[in-house]
Amino acid sequence: MVGPGGVGKGTVVRHLVARDPKLWLSRSWTTRPKREGEPEDAYVFVDQEQFEKAIANDLFLEFAGRTLGHYYGTPRPDPPPGRDLVLEIDVQGAEDVRAQHPDASVVLVVPPSREEQERRLRARGDDEASIRRRLATSEDEEVRARAIADLVVVNDVVDRAAQEIAAFLAARRA
Repeated sequence: MVGPGGVGKGTVVRHLVARDPKLWLSRSWTTRPKREGEPEDAYVFVDQEQFEKAIANDLFLEFAGRTLGHYYGTPRPDPPPGRDLVLEIDVQGAEDVRAQHPDASVVLVVPPSREEQERRLRARGDDEASIRRRLATSEDEEVRARAIADLVVVNDVVDRAAQEIAAFLAARRA
């Protein structure tokens, strides 16, 4: 799943994975600090040295260097047999994964509006500078993501968005 920051894709993904035992969610790494109220399993939180060591050892499927001042990356996944891998990544990550795995399904999760995206960014505790940077890049990210997406889902109601993605996955599996 891909989308600009503040669209709530993490909530949709967690909802989807909790309902479908055939899905396995890879946990991304980041060097940013954990936000207040953020679930413990939202990321693997590491320091810059650990992250850079993992880069040097080629442990990432994809990573973004210093996005908004922090590293983010997806370790090379090893899902259990019979489970479909789900990555919750940014647009750059989706482009990298699609280049490596052209058959990967890309689902773009978008906010109902930029105003709602801004509200969500504020609600999750992002600082003003981060909010401005996220909003400034959102339009471009969305255009790039739409170019590679197999499905675009508006995250206005979490359950509906998750059901739309579940239907898409069921069709892909069939």
